[in-house]
Amino acid sequence: MILRLSSTASRLTLLSLSAVLAGSLVYFSLRNARAENLAGSQAPPGLDRAVQLEPGNARHWYLLGHYWQYNLDQPDTARAIRDYRSALSFDPRSPATWLDLADAYEAEGDEKSAREAFLEAKSSFPISADVAWRYGNFLLRRGEVPAALAEIRRSLVAEPGRAAEAVSVCWRAVPDMQTILDHALPATREVYLSAIGVLSNRQETDAALAVWARLAALQPKLKLRDVNSLVDALLFKKQIAAARKVWTESLAFAGVARPDDPAGSLIWDGGFETDVTEGFAWRIQSARGAQAAIDGSVRHSGSRSLRIHFDGSQNTGFEHVCEFAAVEPGASYQFSAWMRAEAVTTDRGVHFRLYTPGMPANPPAATAAVRGTEPWTRVTLPWTAGKDVHLVQVCVARSPSEKLDNKIAGTVWVDDITLIPETAAPAQRSGTRPAAPGKPGKKGQP
Repeated sequence: MILRLSSTASRLTLLSLSAVLAGSLVYFSLRNARAENLAGSQAPPGLDRAVQLEPGNARHWYLLGHYWQYNLDQPDTARAIRDYRSALSFDPRSPATWLDLADAYEAEGDEKSAREAFLEAKSSFPISADVAWRYGNFLLRRGEVPAALAEIRRSLVAEPGRAAEAVSVCWRAVPDMQTILDHALPATREVYLSAIGVLSNRQETDAALAVWARLAALQPKLKLRDVNSLVDALLFKKQIAAARKVWTESLAFAGVARPDDPAGSLIWDGGFETDVTEGFAWRIQSARGAQAAIDGSVRHSGSRSLRIHFDGSQNTGFEHVCEFAAVEPGASYQFSAWMRAEAVTTDRGVHFRLYTPGMPANPPAATAAVRGTEPWTRVTLPWTAGKDVHLVQVCVARSPSEKLDNKIAGTVWVDDITLIPETAAPAQRSGTRPAAPGKPGKKGQP
């Protein structure tokens, strides 16, 4: 429809109204922009001016209350409460405002008002992980444990990434893992792994084992590194049988088959045929002047060996390739390994050393060392566990030299490492495996 104006006065009137409307829009737009800019300053003068410019803007009142509640220099909780109340008068269903108001009431010692504010937040946003989390923590502080754990569980169902923090909070308040498992932690892989990580780092191994039992019942798909912290914590606490059990179960959950080691050997992957470096497998590290790595071109048998190359720059003390093995107290064992050396200098060569961790009264035992240039040579060592020994650590080692010419250079390979109980049949102690088809060993290999 086309509006036709019959007189000049009518046209001027319409033009004036349009100008007033346009001016009003410009004014309010500029005022809004100015208020937003002032509110963004996060400082009282700007926030105060923002609420003066737009007294009906709930966000500006909320930001002002937030400033007075959490300002470290001059907090004013009572003023924060007034500002939050002003914000809620314009937006009564803001869960963030209700939550901060609840915290402010709690800080003022007004538990009744704090609880009411938390419940208003729940009513406004019943599926919020943050609302359930903060209300659950409030209830924990009040000692209302069952209700608190139920709220924390709701938060984890919505946001499993909070699991590590949830376990820490719950464990401080209720150091009973079965209760926490039953009432606070959803039965999921992600939540249980987070719980295991937190408890293992705290050396709360019994609690961590309780979580592991729940996780194992789920038959989860895992990676070995997921439970490495638990195995290490159990080894540190000398809970060797439990560590071995977790390690064995985690291999199954990770889909990792045991390597083709000689029957009866307690060494896992004595031929370095896998890339597993956690738990009861080889821990392989380099050191200053010494580089340790898997070698697929030189081996005694199978398809790989471990190579340690010394670059001649250091008088290296090397104990950086090690593996733990669970043993029986008082039992006797035969240790065996194959070693090869190429141009290894100094009077101190490379050998194997067997330790009993955490038991300094038991001296380590060592094999003969290789140095210079030697073909594949078998080294052996009879070893008996002490009466209280449940764990042995086998390491490739080199002691620093006391000579002037002490910077070691050259390369050593190791392969086919076994630790076999003396009761095992002789055929189980051969220490060798057939070479992989199509991958013959290099010249000089038996």
